Amino acid sequence: MSIALVGIDLAKNVFQIHGVDEHGKPVLRRRVSRSKLLETIVRLPAC
Repeated sequence: MSIALVGIDLAKNVFQIHGVDEHGKPVLRRRVSRSKLLETIVRLPAC
């Protein structure tokens, strides 16, 4: 999985993470709780 850009939709308790490749094609869509956000971001490949 090659992620070029990551976007995070901020909310109070649940965040949506959206990643796209260099062509703009979605490669990651994930819903995470506030408590798991940092853990999830750390596990993503460098982009």
